[in-house]
Amino acid sequence: MRTASCPCGQLTLQCEGDPIRVSACHCRACQRRSGSAFALQARWPEDAVALQGEWNTWSRVGDSGNTATFRFCPACGTTVAFTSTYMPGFIAVPVGTFADPGFPPPRISVYEESMHPWLAIAGDDVEHFS
Repeated sequence: MRTASCPCGQLTLQCEGDPIRVSACHCRACQRRSGSAFALQARWPEDAVALQGEWNTWSRVGDSGNTATFRFCPACGTTVAFTSTYMPGFIAVPVGTFADPGFPPPRISVYEESMHPWLAIAGDDVEHFS
């Protein structure tokens, strides 16, 4: 069981088992949403994730044409989960909300054409996509 939460602790998630996918996204929208050079997220089947607390949602259509719906804490504004029409039945959780330096590394890196030139996602088993 892995526990994630927003910084104020009002919204928490319990994720059962290991994530099915850990990925880094370098698109401009994820950079803005995360406030960082990229966004790192892990996915689980929706039935393996339990949210506790209150949340608000917002949605956007990405460059791919898929819609992502984000759940965020209404108190501190932190995104704690999102779903996408690209992967129905799964929920993504920003890895930073686990505050776990031992979390599994990403195996997929997408939108690398927007990746900051000083950044590298290393590993022989990482799939890279522009």
